[in-house]
Amino acid sequence: MNWKGVFPAVTTKFHEDGSLDMDLFFKNIDFQLESGVHGIILGGTLGESSVLSQEEKITLTKETVDYVAGKVPVILNIAEGATQDALFWAAKAKELGASGLMILPPMRYSADAREVVAYFKAVANSTDLPIMIYNNPVDYKTLVTIDMFAELADCTNIQAIKESTRDISNVTRMINRFGDRYQMLCGVDTLAMEELLMGAVGWVAGLVCAFPKETVTIFNLVNEGKIEEAREIYRWFLPLLELDIHPKLVQYIKLAEYHCGIGSEYVRAPRLTLVGEERERIEKIIKDGIAKRPNL
Repeated sequence: MNWKGVFPAVTTKFHEDGSLDMDLFFKNIDFQLESGVHGIILGGTLGESSVLSQEEKITLTKETVDYVAGKVPVILNIAEGATQDALFWAAKAKELGASGLMILPPMRYSADAREVVAYFKAVANSTDLPIMIYNNPVDYKTLVTIDMFAELADCTNIQAIKESTRDISNVTRMINRFGDRYQMLCGVDTLAMEELLMGAVGWVAGLVCAFPKETVTIFNLVNEGKIEEAREIYRWFLPLLELDIHPKLVQYIKLAEYHCGIGSEYVRAPRLTLVGEERERIEKIIKDGIAKRPNL
C-alpha cells in the first residue's frame, strides 16, 4: 500500500428524497481521478457514515471498488462502538475488494489506553488489509498517544496515521520516535502544507471534494520543493479550507461541491441544509474562492 499522496474523504451523494445518488457520486469520483488524487476514502465523517444503513455502506463500497477498477486504492473507514462490528467491517471490506482500512478508536464509549490498543490489535490481527489509524482527539475525544503507537508497532499492517491532533509538532515527535515505521498523513485541511513540510507524506483532505485540482497541485508542488508556488495557492485556499474544521463541515463542503458543479447540498437528518445568515456567509466564502481561483 502506497500511502503517499492526496486521499479525498469523499461525501456520499443523496437525491432530494434521501436515497443514494450514485450517478452524482461517480461524477465527483471522475473529477477526483482526473485531477490526480492518489486514493479514495469511503465512510468517514464527510461520508455521513453514521446515517447510512449497513446495506448502503456495502453498496457504496462495492460499486466504488468496481467503478475505480484499481486506478487508485479504495479505503473503507471503520467507526464503530463494538469490536465485533469493527471486525465485521474489516472482513466485509476485504470481501468487497477494498484496498485498506482507516480506523477510529471505539465510538461512544470512552475507552482507556489499554482498551483502545486492544481494539486496534483485534482488528489488525483479523485481516491482512493495510490500516491507517485515525487520531482525532478534538472531535472524537480519544487521543492515541505515542506510547500507544509503540504498543501497536508489532502489528505490521498498521502502516499509517491520519494525524488530526491539530498539533503540527506531533508529526516531528512521531518521526523522532519511530522513523519511517508509520506513514504520517495530515487530516486537518488548515494544517496540510505545514505538516507536509514537516514530513507528512500524505493529505486526507476535505475541501478536495470540491477543489481537487488545487489540492493535488499544492501536494505536488511541496513534493517538488516549489514552496513559494505552493504557498501562493495555499493562501488563496485557506478561507475555504477553514470550512473543514467546523461541526457543519459536511453541509459546508457539500455546498462547495454544489457550487463547483460536482455535487449537491443534500444531507441526511439530523443534518439539515443551510439557511439564512449562515448560508449567505458560507456561500460568500465559496463564491469568493471560485471567483479568485488561481490559474494552475
